[in-house]
Amino acid sequence: MSALRDAALTSKAWPFEEARKLVARIKGKTPEKGYVLFETGYGPSGLPHIGTFGEVARTTMIRRAFELICDTPTRLICFSDDVDGMRKVPDNVPDPVALREHLQRPLTSVPDPFGKYESFGHHNNAMLRRFLDTFGFEYEFISATEYYKSGKFDEVLLRAAERYDDIMAVMLKSLREERQQTYSIFLPIHPETGRVLYVPMKHVDGKNGTITFDDEDGREWTLPVTGGNVKLQWKPDFGARWAALDVDFEMYGKDHSTNTPIYDRICEILGGKKPEHFVYELFLDENGEKISKSKGNGLTIDEWLTYASTESLSYYMFLKPRTAKRLSWDVIPKAVDEYHQQLRAYPGQTPEQQVANPVWHIHGGMPPASNMVVSFAMLLNLASVAGSTGKEGLWGFIRRYAPDAAPETHPDLDQAAGFALAYFRDFVAPARRFRAPEPHERAAMEDMAARLRAWQGGLDAEELQTLAFAVGKDHGFENLRDWFKALYEVLLGQSQGPRFGGFIALYGVDETVALIERALAGELA
Repeated sequence: MSALRDAALTSKAWPFEEARKLVARIKGKTPEKGYVLFETGYGPSGLPHIGTFGEVARTTMIRRAFELICDTPTRLICFSDDVDGMRKVPDNVPDPVALREHLQRPLTSVPDPFGKYESFGHHNNAMLRRFLDTFGFEYEFISATEYYKSGKFDEVLLRAAERYDDIMAVMLKSLREERQQTYSIFLPIHPETGRVLYVPMKHVDGKNGTITFDDEDGREWTLPVTGGNVKLQWKPDFGARWAALDVDFEMYGKDHSTNTPIYDRICEILGGKKPEHFVYELFLDENGEKISKSKGNGLTIDEWLTYASTESLSYYMFLKPRTAKRLSWDVIPKAVDEYHQQLRAYPGQTPEQQVANPVWHIHGGMPPASNMVVSFAMLLNLASVAGSTGKEGLWGFIRRYAPDAAPETHPDLDQAAGFALAYFRDFVAPARRFRAPEPHERAAMEDMAARLRAWQGGLDAEELQTLAFAVGKDHGFENLRDWFKALYEVLLGQSQGPRFGGFIALYGVDETVALIERALAGELA
C-alpha cells in the first residue's frame, strides 16, 4: 500500500491530480466538521440518466484517490433539489392531465402519478437511490425539502436575508435588464396554493429574516425565510448549499462553467469557503450534438447496460473527462475490450502504472481478475457466423478454443456472450452488407481454403495469422489491410474485424473453410 501511496503522490491520473488539490485545501488538518465532503447534485424532475451515473462515478474515483493519499475521513452526499417547482407535466407518467393543477408546486408536494410514494418528488428520489444502489455507490442521500423544512438551512437563509443586497449585486450583473426588474434570490412558496412564486420582493428584512411581496393576485404577504416558506433560486442555491454544508468538492458539466464565479462568490458572501471544482465536458451523440434528456438523443444508461457491463461504462467515464466524447452505440465494443485489457495488465504493472490504470479507479484499488479469454469484438464476429444458436452456440466455439472455460468459472465471459448476441442482433446484423469477391480476391480465398484444408498446426492463433498474411502476400496485395478487409466484407459482411488468425482459432479451421466455400459459392452475398 505504501508503494501505491507514494506513486499516487505524483501520478498524473486526473483523479489523483484532483485529490492532491483537496489535500492542499485542508493543509494537513482534518476540517472542523471531521471529514472532507464530496457532493453531487440532482434535479428530480425526471429519471436519473447516464450523466447522473458519470457524475457520481467520477466523484467516487476522486474520493478513492484522496483516501489513498490522505487519512482524513470522507463523506459523499447526493443532494436532490426536490423543492424545485414542477415546470411542466412529464409525458411519460400515468394520467398527466391530473397533474396540471399542481404545476409550480414543489416536486415533493405533487401527488405521485404512479401511486406508490408520498409525492412525485419522493418517487423520483426513490428511483435515484435505486439507481445509485444498483451500481454499489457509497453515498448519503439528502432531500432539499427535508433541509428547508427542518431548519437545517435556516442559518444560511437568515444570513442570505441579512446580506441580500450583496448577493443581489452578484446576481444582477449576470442578468438581462428586463430580468433584473423582477429578479429575487428568494422564491416564496405561497401559503395557500403551495406554488413556488417567481415574484419581485417589496422588502427584505434582514434583521427579522422576513420577505414581503405581492402574489400573482396582488395580495401582499410577509413570510419568514425559514421553516420551508421559501427556496432559493438555483444559482444562489448552489452557493448557499456549499456554505451551509461546508462542501469541499463538487463537479459539474461544462454548461455550468460560466456560473462558477457566481456560485463561488455567493458561497463566500454567506460565510463559506468555495469548494474545489471539476468541470467535465458534455457528451455528444453520434452526430456530434449535445445529448439532451428532452431530445432523447444519445445512449441511455439502460441501453448501454443492455449491451455491456457497468464496469465498461465506468471505464468510458474515466477516459479524458475534460474532452467531449461521443456517446453512441459504436463505442461500446472498444470500451469493453479496453477495460479487460487494462484488467489483464494490472497485476504485472509497477505501482506507478497501477495508479494510472483506469481499473484501479473503477474498483477503488481492488480490481478483479479478467476471465475474458475471448474479446468482445471476437464474440461479435462469432455471433455473426454462429447463426441463431444463442449463447450455448457461442460457448461451443469458446470451449474448443479454451477448454478450461465454462460459464460457471468465467461469469464475465458468459455475461459478455449474452451482451454480444444482443449487440449483434440490434446493431451489427441490420448493417451487414456481404459482397462477392473480386477475381483476384477469389483466387486468394480459394488458396486460403486449400491451405487450411491441409493445415496440421492446430489452433495457434499466431500461426494461423501468419498463414493468412502469407496468402495475402503471395497474391499480390501490396497493402495487406486490403486483403483482410476483403475477408471481412466477403465472409462477415463488414469492413472491419478481429485478427483473422484468432478468428480461425476460435471458429475452427474446418468451419472457416466451410465459410469461405459458402462465400465463393455465392451463398452469403
